[in-house]
Amino acid sequence: MKKLEFNWMKRKDGTSEFEEFLNSLPDKDAEKLFAVIKKTEDHGLRVAIKMQWVKKLEDNLYELRSRQGPDIQRAIYFQEIGTKFLITHGFSKKSQKTPKQEIQHAQELRRRYLEAKDYE
Repeated sequence: MKKLEFNWMKRKDGTSEFEEFLNSLPDKDAEKLFAVIKKTEDHGLRVAIKMQWVKKLEDNLYELRSRQGPDIQRAIYFQEIGTKFLITHGFSKKSQKTPKQEIQHAQELRRRYLEAKDYE
């Protein structure tokens, strides 16, 4: 089985919404989210789904799920090709339900990426 690979979208100017989100988090929260990404890469999607590190939101749109104390972080991603996945952005939340505006934002970022607009 080929190892999974997660990257995040970068704008043509080299900036990334996901990196900006990570930089805004307390270190422990960012480390926990990175750990979830690494564990998902190492163990695969089947284990990640079973362990509730990953949740499907809709066709080709998923979220990585991390929690540090009362803080809940999410990173939305989609499958680029094969075992390569791209994280659109991240956000913090207080409830289990993913806000509709975050899903819509991820859909728009994915669309723009696939149409080669504004992203590498």
